[in-house]
This record gives sequence, C-alpha cells and structure tokens, in this order.
Amino acid sequence: PTGHGKSTVVQLLTRFYEPQQGGIFLDRYPIQDIHLGSLRQHVSIVLQDNVLFSGTILDNLRLVQPDASDQKLIQVIEDLGADEILQQLPQSYLTEVGALGKNLSHGQRQLVCLVRAYLANPKILILDEATSAIDIYTEQKIQYALRRLCQNRTCIVIAHRLSTIRKADKIVVIENGYVVEEGSHDHLIQQQSAYFQLYQSYLQNQVV
Repeated sequence: PTGHGKSTVVQLLTRFYEPQQGGIFLDRYPIQDIHLGSLRQHVSIVLQDNVLFSGTILDNLRLVQPDASDQKLIQVIEDLGADEILQQLPQSYLTEVGALGKNLSHGQRQLVCLVRAYLANPKILILDEATSAIDIYTEQKIQYALRRLCQNRTCIVIAHRLSTIRKADKIVVIENGYVVEEGSHDHLIQQQSAYFQLYQSYLQNQVV
C-alpha cells in the first residue's frame, strides 16, 4: 500500500537514511561498515521518474560506459528487448531525448534507464515503481527486460502493479512500516491475508 514505508527501505539500503534501531546486513556485513562509495558503486536504482540528460539515447547510455561503441550499446538494447519500442522514435537511438527526457514517453524513458542500469552491471538493482503509469504493451517489454536484468544479481522491486512482482522469489508486504507477510506469490495467495486482498483489488482494477 501507498505510504507504508517501502521507498524508505530504498533510502536505508543506499544509506541516504541511517536506521534508528536494528541493523541492515549485506552478505552478513553490517551496512554501516561498508564504505559508502563502494556500496553505491555496486547499487543501481531505477525510479518512477528517472533523470535523462540532453543528448541522444546512446549518449545517455554512455554515462555509465563512456568507451562503449555504438554496436555494443545497440546489442545491449536488443538483448533487453527494448529495441522494438526505441526504434520507433524519429531517429531511432540517435533521437535527442531533450532536457530530463521530455521528448520521450514515460515508458521509453524507463526502458532507457533499465538499459543504463544493465550497463552499470550492479550487484544490487533496486526498482522503485519502475513500471507504474505505462501501458500494458510497454509493461510487457519492460517485464522482459527485468527478467534479463535480474539474472545473477539481487533485485529489489517496489511496485503497486503486482504483475511486476508476481514471479519474484520472495514477496514482502509492508504495512505501517512493518513486514506483515512474506513468501512466494502462490504461498501468499493461499494465506488469503494482506497480499491476497491487494491482489484481488489489483485484478478487479484490471478488469475495469
């Protein structure tokens, strides 16, 4: 649910906030013992509203791999299944995105940011409402990209659109700052508790 502390978890994991009590551990190490620069070097975040800079799509991707050739960048775009949508732009990958990405749709911006996150090759990828406010077709493309992105790394996905997290290894339900349920989608559906109610509401909204 909205406003129950999910995005605060992101701030804690990246140490923009420090925990007031308890602890956070990565590979059994207290997070506060990990050098801040090293921590953030290995974490990539894709938000609902990401920042793109003036320049082409390829220019924005080179922010994380400055020496990458056009061929390599295009290959990664294709590997993540983002090519079909991005090639529809007036000048394909050489399209000027404009300040803050204003020349792209929300879904197109998200795809560019997912490709950029993949190029950064993080050990931990955090997606905070990365598939909200997009159409179903674009979401399907993003879902494919996410499956590729999350191979061989830890992915933390925060989402109201529950189709985004249905296949996750573990789903954690947070209410009022507390974990109230956790488990796989099938397990939580069988419990018929908080997640079950959220999922039923989601399905009803999809039908409407």
